[in-house]
Amino acid sequence: MRSSSGVFRTKSIEQSIKDTEEPEHRLKKSLSALDLTVFGVGVIIGSGIFVLTGTAAKDYAGPAVTISFIVAGIVCALAALCYAEFASTVPVAGSAYTFSYASLGELPAWIIGWDLVLELALGAATVAVGWSGYAQSLLDTWGIPLPAALQGPGGDGGGFSFNIAAFLLICVVTAILVIGMKLSAYVTSVVVAIKVFVVLIVIAVGAFFIKGSNYDPFVPEAKSPEGGSGLDATLLEGIFGYTPTVYGVMGIFTAAAVVFFAYIGFDVVATAAEETVDPKRDVPRGILGSLAICTTLYVAVALVVTGMQKYSELSSDAPLADAFKAVDQPFWAGLISFGAIVGLTTVCMILLLGQSRVFFAMSRDGLLPRVFSEVHPRFRTPYRSTIILGLASALLAGFVSLDELATLVNIGTLFAFVVVSLGVIILRRTRPDLPRGFRAPFVPVLPVVSVAASVWLMLNLSVETWLRFAIWMALGIVIYAVYGRKHSRLGAGQLPEQRT
Repeated sequence: MRSSSGVFRTKSIEQSIKDTEEPEHRLKKSLSALDLTVFGVGVIIGSGIFVLTGTAAKDYAGPAVTISFIVAGIVCALAALCYAEFASTVPVAGSAYTFSYASLGELPAWIIGWDLVLELALGAATVAVGWSGYAQSLLDTWGIPLPAALQGPGGDGGGFSFNIAAFLLICVVTAILVIGMKLSAYVTSVVVAIKVFVVLIVIAVGAFFIKGSNYDPFVPEAKSPEGGSGLDATLLEGIFGYTPTVYGVMGIFTAAAVVFFAYIGFDVVATAAEETVDPKRDVPRGILGSLAICTTLYVAVALVVTGMQKYSELSSDAPLADAFKAVDQPFWAGLISFGAIVGLTTVCMILLLGQSRVFFAMSRDGLLPRVFSEVHPRFRTPYRSTIILGLASALLAGFVSLDELATLVNIGTLFAFVVVSLGVIILRRTRPDLPRGFRAPFVPVLPVVSVAASVWLMLNLSVETWLRFAIWMALGIVIYAVYGRKHSRLGAGQLPEQRT
């Protein structure tokens, strides 16, 4: 029978795949499993491994932050298995948006697409601002500091200030993305090789400076911190009056909620499924391979850094570099700072890649103006959506201090995890006949556990974050009601609905 009508109409998998062959909307297939794995490693290893290690160890778990990275990796693996099944079944640009359209319906698909646009735009802008901070520090070291008016909000000059370094970074990576995916893959491969080399240096060199006494106690004694108040309180505190424990066994799980965000990005691999030569085989390998590599590196780095310096003395801003300074190794500290600059470059590029592909997919379905889904006649990339979204992210990075807005990236990603996990269960029931290049194990138990884990982490975000997220979602629903629903190709009968 036909699927639900109206806003819950679903687009058939077959039609989603057929749409990828339209000449004016066809993307070039050039990526391999290695390319996808490199993309995944490139976006995951970024500010998380260079910053969150110190914060989580110092404030929540002590040396046991090593276990926290393992816990967070397991939570991400649950969602990754669901992403891998969907991406191998529906190898179409758009990731969670496309998956939702096939399983949950048009309105849920629009909501998740709108959510992803926010997540990736703010993510790219936030990373660019972080990159700018490292770059400006390096310029200061060389004796050529930027004028205060070009340092961006929060600079020393006060008054009006534009972050020229962050703006130019996004402009450059946007140009690379327009020129082509293979060039993007080549650039990313080189940069990721440098970044992973620096991480391996941290592990190999840092191991010689480990002191066993720094691991004592490995799990510090538990204590209850002061809870937040008002909009700063977590949703759990606001509803149930529950305050997470720091240190101790529960502190390990609290830290896992913090370092979880160091893994954000593996889902971006799924957005490149349409540009992959053999998506049914290579996309699952890219997703799971990159996650496995990064989890191993994260655990090793956490173990080394907490062994080099007492957890209570770790820096929250640059724990890796400062740990080497603490043992009188300024050369290695400088090299690590350089690695951070290089690493954040690829994170920014791949977040912009994912954002443009989601926007492209929504436009191709008519939910956004179709002009945004036209591809470049030579490069075969969605150049209009890439340029427009790149410029918007560049302006955000240039004019806005995104420290407080960065948590929106977290809630957006977790929301996508929930939707994709639910979608796997639904599509298994409605379309058991579909050929699946990869099948997630233990369905429906695994997706249900993935939903529960993601929701738990969402509840640990602040009330203010939830309110901002709700406002953005409300704006998206208004746009859908005014434009998307009326111009939907599925609603206009231009596409067949899913049959169940």
